[in-house]
Amino acid sequence: MEDRVAIFIDGSNLYHALRSNFRRYDLNFAEFASKLSGSRRLFRTYYYNVLQDPIQRPDGYREQQEFLDILRKTPYLEIRLGSTKVAQGIPVEKGIDIMLATDLLYFAWNDFYDVAVLVSGDSDFAYALQAVKNMGKHVEVAYFENGVSKDLLNIADNRHLLNRSFFIGLWVGKRRTKRRRITGED
Repeated sequence: MEDRVAIFIDGSNLYHALRSNFRRYDLNFAEFASKLSGSRRLFRTYYYNVLQDPIQRPDGYREQQEFLDILRKTPYLEIRLGSTKVAQGIPVEKGIDIMLATDLLYFAWNDFYDVAVLVSGDSDFAYALQAVKNMGKHVEVAYFENGVSKDLLNIADNRHLLNRSFFIGLWVGKRRTKRRRITGED
């Protein structure tokens, strides 16, 4: 019997890492999930992020809605959105890590998957991953080299380094030329 894989994506972590490492975020999520699953059966991909505030960040909100519309068309992908609260004048994500960790544990407890793949480098997930591993599940971490907790890597049964070669063939659009990126011309 082939292993069932559930993928848990820390959306903010992935977005910022893609942006800082590759200056793009037009990832084909269906192909990304397929590559992480390999020959195993994909149960589902869960994408967690915070909903942008349309009043405070109208451009960010519009851009995010376009992105979420694309995600909604991805087979076997669920979107989980948290919110922001303003603390000392700064918007702060609320509930995202808890949602991801709760789903990770709940789905393991109910035997919905055999292998959990966490797409994040955030050490906040280390304890939840260890708990899943203690339930007899396998845990994998997909990470960017410059933003990963050693605790996550130590817990992981398998690791997926998200470097330039990993993403070959996983982008939706063509890379714009340098001139177009700088001037904004299309």
